[in-house]
Amino acid sequence: MRIATFGDVLLDLRAATRAGAGGQAANVAAWAAELGADASCIAKRGDDPAGELVARELAAHGVELLGPVGAGSTGRVVSVVETGDRALASDRGVATTFAPDELEAAWLACDALHISGYALVREPIGATALLAARLAREAGARISVDVAAWTEIRSFGPVRFRELLDELAPDVLFATEAEWELLGGAYLTAPTGVLKRGARGCSVFTADSKLDFSAVEVDVVDPTGAGDALAAGFLLGGSLEEAARRGLEAAARCVAKVGSLP
Repeated sequence: MRIATFGDVLLDLRAATRAGAGGQAANVAAWAAELGADASCIAKRGDDPAGELVARELAAHGVELLGPVGAGSTGRVVSVVETGDRALASDRGVATTFAPDELEAAWLACDALHISGYALVREPIGATALLAARLAREAGARISVDVAAWTEIRSFGPVRFRELLDELAPDVLFATEAEWELLGGAYLTAPTGVLKRGARGCSVFTADSKLDFSAVEVDVVDPTGAGDALAAGFLLGGSLEEAARRGLEAAARCVAKVGSLP
């Protein structure tokens, strides 16, 4: 199975411990590769040492990094984790300047395309995300979207964001409880909605059912990237039960260590 992700690739800085690849699209791609998929990440990065670093690290994780290289800085996110909680501060660099004419249709030859919601709330990357979804669907791929961040949606406008989701018409939609509530809850249930509940596991909604799944018990070291690991596991397919359990097992592996990558 080939899974492609679309969004940001960032240099993930963790105070006094490590620096490496990060960003939602990169995280999902890396976990998909770890779980056995043929994975690629489509993102724009800068022509700086940080861009070279994240490309090398993703390659080491089995991820093909696709997308243009632009003049400027690769995005950066600083993660500070203390007693299982985290705080993030990010500068997306050239990622948001990814324009539709920089997208190549060949990059969208995949079975599933996973789009980061962060890519939908800025331009021109938002228009590029919509084009990527159209090209992938024309090639027979499923489309999934992770809503990404309720704070971004609040600033962008929930109604505008729902309109973008209507246009994308994803087959699978991932959201946290805060995002779910902000966008209208039941709106997110068709055809498949995955509600990420953190330490309480997840719920999977379809038009006629709701299934609840408990999280895998684990000592939490760093929660960063857990939702991305869950999404990667879920997207590998199988029954809803198999997909949810695989995703929760990947999330447990993610939170048991420092960093968002496998």
